[in-house]
Amino acid sequence: MRANLAFLSKSVSKSSFIFLLVATFTVCSFSKLYAQGNLLINPRRVVFEGRKKIMELNLANTGKDTARYVISLIEIRMKQDGSFEKIDQPDTGQNFASNYIRFFPRSVTLAPNEAQVVKVQVVKADQLLAGEYRSHIYFRAVPQEMPLGETESHKDSSGISVLLTPIFGISIPVIIRVGESTAQVTLSDLSLQMANDSTPIMNILFNRTGNMSVYGDLKIDYISAQGKITQVGEVKGIAVYMPNLSRQFRMNLNKISGIDYHSGKLHAVYSTQVNSKSLKIAEAELNL
Repeated sequence: MRANLAFLSKSVSKSSFIFLLVATFTVCSFSKLYAQGNLLINPRRVVFEGRKKIMELNLANTGKDTARYVISLIEIRMKQDGSFEKIDQPDTGQNFASNYIRFFPRSVTLAPNEAQVVKVQVVKADQLLAGEYRSHIYFRAVPQEMPLGETESHKDSSGISVLLTPIFGISIPVIIRVGESTAQVTLSDLSLQMANDSTPIMNILFNRTGNMSVYGDLKIDYISAQGKITQVGEVKGIAVYMPNLSRQFRMNLNKISGIDYHSGKLHAVYSTQVNSKSLKIAEAELNL
């Protein structure tokens, strides 16, 4: 998950301004139930394959105040380091799904502990050629407006009043896949470094080929010289999106008593879920 910050300003009077601090979060991993701020979303990805044309998103407000969210579609590029940036035009080999997606409602207001369903549907499916189409559904929190004079602000020597209001946003991918997937992935360039001489950090390069994105979970096992296997790291929900051919990934490994990261080897396994079963799609080893 990565936060991209931007500033918006709105003139309130000749001598005061309100600045809104906007944080956009892109969901990439962690769990099937994803929460940021006080909004919980399930599932964290929307994938249309085969005859599936309608899916439901379950939203829930886990906070203590009523919250309103405006829902829209945005386009996002994944960079090689796994971070994201908003774009308007697709990269070469990338197809947007936004022209083929409809959702309802377009905004939701949730009381504390209230839940609501958002329906997402594929439209104009007969116009889709073989391949993968991806956009992101964006849930932007609308801050509660307070009358001027009732808000707390800070004044500097020039008399300008500044109020910082965090506006949280969450985006989840919506993907349409048409035809058979030829996607494959390999793991390479494994290396281990010690941060501050104490924290083991694993570096892995994900290499993707084929006509669609890949998505799965990464597990790292430490294998001692005597053959004992100990799991030392796991990250769920790692994607390499079209049209990227590679993604550099870094993860902290667990510091476990008795494990010597200067001997033995590390075994990395990348797997995905198929019909509720884990399917290994790539693996690699690093001799220490």
